[in-house]
Amino acid sequence: MARLGSWIEPFPEGIYVKPADAWIDPSQPKARALVTHGHADHARGGHENVWATPETLAIMECRYGPQKGIPVAYGESLRLGEVEISFVPAGHVLGSAQIVMDHKGERIVVSGDYKRRPDPTCAPFEPVPCDIFITEATFGLPVFRHPETASEIDRLLLRLHENPDRCVLVGAYALGKAQRVIMELRGRGHHDPIYIHGALQRLCELYAEHGVPLGELRPTTEAKKEELKGRIVLAPPGALNDRWSRRLPDPITAMASGWMRVRQRARQRNVELPLILSDHADWDELTRTITELAPREVWVTHGREEALIHWCMTRQIKARELNLVGYEDEDD
Repeated sequence: MARLGSWIEPFPEGIYVKPADAWIDPSQPKARALVTHGHADHARGGHENVWATPETLAIMECRYGPQKGIPVAYGESLRLGEVEISFVPAGHVLGSAQIVMDHKGERIVVSGDYKRRPDPTCAPFEPVPCDIFITEATFGLPVFRHPETASEIDRLLLRLHENPDRCVLVGAYALGKAQRVIMELRGRGHHDPIYIHGALQRLCELYAEHGVPLGELRPTTEAKKEELKGRIVLAPPGALNDRWSRRLPDPITAMASGWMRVRQRARQRNVELPLILSDHADWDELTRTITELAPREVWVTHGREEALIHWCMTRQIKARELNLVGYEDEDD
């Protein structure tokens, strides 16, 4: 009798689905690639054919140029070889998807990156019971329990209102995090223009094109220093302490990331206002999801694998790490 999940095989460069002759999130160019979402550590250019959600394909084209893409909307299914495949929401960023595969009576779900808390920029995570759940574990330690999003946004707005002669410069990853910060601010009643670094502009435009109403955004480079007082400015994390930021009026440096839970990371970036805002599941979300799905096995792609595997084993759930390479912590 074949072992459970014997029809998929993890390699350092990705997960190979043998009866479909396709790879999931491969880090090297392949003939057939199934891509969970548009972050660069999961979506690479150069594949001969790419199956992904329409939004993910648009992000890939924005970053890599034209793709030989086959769009798969949420809820649609396709058959590759002997495998039935569908894409369901992962709640990570715009277009992010879990890949659900059915073959010979077994169901395997590859989560990609995901989170369970609400996000106004993307469809919420959809739980799919399965035999094998292949999950991330970016924040797979009990110390990582993210606070409520609204409380972090309120801290940002309070600091802004207390310092009308300064601006708040927020470091946020260009895909997903920046747009989420903007939408969370709008949801808390902040409808003033928000100023953005040029590196964020195209992806913000793409989100707007896909129905995410970001409100008025202005390029920072066209603003005078006086105009930026009392304003929020968004930039990629790498721009927080470079020459570009010198144009700003005494900025309060903030960073929106799950890693701001680690004080040393905040100090390393000279962050005055750490905002714990993550697009990845925290420890409670990871363990709650596994409990809810009740898989026979859990496979962990990347992150803090050991603690999550130990948690599974103490609950009689077989678990293993896949040792995939190329996945990064990002500036989540």
